[in-house]
Amino acid sequence: MPATSGTEADQTEPNAATTDALSIDPEAALAPLPDIGVDWPDMDASDIIAPPLAETPDSSAPAEATEEAVPVADAAEAASQPGTTGAAGQAADGPALTEADMDAAGERRYRVVLDGLDGITDSLFSSRFDELSALKQGDGKPANLAQINRRIREDTELLDRLMRAKGYYDARIRGSVAAPAAGDDRLLVTMDVVPGTLYLLASIDLPGIEAAGPKEPVLREAFTVKIGDPIDADRIVGAQASLSTALGENGFPFAKVDEPVVRVDHEARQGDLDIIVTPGGYRRFGQIVLQDDDLFSARHVQRIARFRPDDMYMASDVEDLRRALVATGLVSSVTLTPTDAGDGEHVDLAVDVTAAPPRTIAGEVGYGTGEGFRVEASWQHRNFFPPEGAVTARGVLGTQEQTGSLTYRRNNFMKRDQVLTGLLSVSNINRDAFAARTIQLSGALERQTNIIFQKKWVWSVGAELIASQERDSFSRLAGGRRTFLIGALPSGLTYDGSDDLLNPTRGFRLGGRISPEVSFQNSTFAYVRTQIDGSVYQPMGESVTLAARARLGTILGSTVNRIAPSRRFYAGGGGSVRGYGYQAIGPRDANNDPIGGKSLAEFSLEARVRFGTFGVVPFIDAGNISTAALPRFSDLRIGAGVGLRYYSNFGPIRIDVGTPINPQPGDSKIAVYVSLGQAF
Repeated sequence: MPATSGTEADQTEPNAATTDALSIDPEAALAPLPDIGVDWPDMDASDIIAPPLAETPDSSAPAEATEEAVPVADAAEAASQPGTTGAAGQAADGPALTEADMDAAGERRYRVVLDGLDGITDSLFSSRFDELSALKQGDGKPANLAQINRRIREDTELLDRLMRAKGYYDARIRGSVAAPAAGDDRLLVTMDVVPGTLYLLASIDLPGIEAAGPKEPVLREAFTVKIGDPIDADRIVGAQASLSTALGENGFPFAKVDEPVVRVDHEARQGDLDIIVTPGGYRRFGQIVLQDDDLFSARHVQRIARFRPDDMYMASDVEDLRRALVATGLVSSVTLTPTDAGDGEHVDLAVDVTAAPPRTIAGEVGYGTGEGFRVEASWQHRNFFPPEGAVTARGVLGTQEQTGSLTYRRNNFMKRDQVLTGLLSVSNINRDAFAARTIQLSGALERQTNIIFQKKWVWSVGAELIASQERDSFSRLAGGRRTFLIGALPSGLTYDGSDDLLNPTRGFRLGGRISPEVSFQNSTFAYVRTQIDGSVYQPMGESVTLAARARLGTILGSTVNRIAPSRRFYAGGGGSVRGYGYQAIGPRDANNDPIGGKSLAEFSLEARVRFGTFGVVPFIDAGNISTAALPRFSDLRIGAGVGLRYYSNFGPIRIDVGTPINPQPGDSKIAVYVSLGQAF
């Protein structure tokens, strides 16, 4: 039969679709799909596993995106902001676990491991991941496989954002779950990271910085990120902050630094950094302007400031002035605003303060093993005589002391940090060493240190006039109290090289005090009191500090019995030799009462061991009082014990318990001391 053309076949044969429909065999195997070449998966197979983690493409391979504009500040904060990213990584559903390990509804504890981040992670990277990781939040808590896989997906996005912030834009991230290791009942959740190529900065442009003129080189040097550095968001933001600080420190009060933006070229594995800088014009300090001068005048504020008119504007000087105004205790808040003086050269400083309550009433109740009960109350007005002229009325009622005093104190007198004080005091003191009824009038000019502004050098000069009726063992032999009229010119100088005023951990302190005095008691005579104090602090690791102290003193020019008992040296107590009563060390009379002396020697050694906000301080002290002019180091009285410390926000609170090692007759076996700050 001759062949039939296709046209004839279409016309003479039955419909193909109808024929196929009629001839389908339901039991026949599926034919291969045409032109795809992928076999149907065998759903009965038990060895289905996740594909291996893909390596980062070679830098020569084309990338999907050529350029991407990245706001760097957003990248630096990405670790603290939830959201999706263009993550190149892929979260696995976990390797197949047998039903014996875990079924879909079972819950197991797990632990998390990060792999592939050696040399990349730092403390900031780790802390961000630990704080924001969904896996870390559930670490150690039972979870089913679906929950773990959901957390893996969330942490994949988190790690991708963290890697981008470090400059790794092609990172591949994959999570997996494995059966527990031998001897461990927890599943192992592993986040495998292939960092890929570290993107580097190809260019850095700071448009506008040239307007800074001669200061441009200094400002460019302050921008610490350079060409060729990684595109590390934290480092770039840090360099932006350094540039802002440098502008403020070099005479540009109105400067503005825009947010940094990096244009990332994925094909070249590099980026271009742009930050627009607006210096705003170079300025020098002008005038200080106060809207309200009830507390103090603009002249007084200028006295406190460390800058003078026509000095180059420095933001740190403005901040220093703000802190100094807060330190006066007269204000509750301070706002300092640079304002253009209008001449194109100067910037005025507008000062707006909110007054704090000027009055304070304080009270204290205490007990000491060597001093008995003591109640103290005080009333203070911190600005009774503006500016900063404080008046304090104080009263003490105790077993051994009754005192009333009125104190005048003017801070920042004539110069910053100089303090003028005046004191009128009437007291009645009755201690084992002596009894004294005293009227004192004194004044001093000094440069003081404080917690906010700890100073290296402090000094003081002053004058004292004292009238006192006193009784001690020598006056009892003479028939009663003796009257002393004393004039003194005390002065002192101290160097503080320690790192903290109340809780030093390194450095040293050295100070001296000298007081020429004239005394009238039946006849006039003169003598000189001198004292030297030194202490050193040496850290021994992160939580241990060794501290040592020495004190030497002498009185030259008179005998012990002629010197007023209240002007002699004494030792013993919480600030001296712990373990002994207050003023209990040294020569004693027939009634076993201390008589004081002309020379003093004291030594202390302690180890300050800190555990967070608490600490333990074992200590040993030694000291002696002598009636000779020079200190004696023989027959030292030794005390030892242990202290507890609570490190509060305003300084350590100490409780020391000591015992005398070689006590004198009548000394207590235990002495307890409580105070603020370390012993020395």
